[in-house]
Amino acid sequence: MKKILAIIGLRSGSRGLKNKNIKKLGKYPLFTYIQKASKKSKYINRIIFSTDSKKYKKMVENYGGEMPFLRPKKISGNKAKEIDFIKHVLNELKYRENYSPDIVVRLLATCPFQKTYDID
Repeated sequence: MKKILAIIGLRSGSRGLKNKNIKKLGKYPLFTYIQKASKKSKYINRIIFSTDSKKYKKMVENYGGEMPFLRPKKISGNKAKEIDFIKHVLNELKYRENYSPDIVVRLLATCPFQKTYDID
């Protein structure tokens, strides 16, 4: 079976809407909607969140998400490139667990209405 990893980035330094990734949309924080949709995927077999915030990490874990490490601040600012935090996740998983996915799916917390069939 192929290892298919979804990565959901939750940068805490949003300039437009402070803490948008954890703001409630209805009853739940924004990030939980993409988390729920990706958990129902026929293909994705692991979901990792990436953030630089201890507060976000705790919140993700309270909602059953996996966030085994924090992202360094140097790749979390407004000018940080998305590929840098994706590489960070992949490098950490390889180093800590000898885990290397076959496929990586980048999902956005800011797309709460994305459906599982879209992901698949």
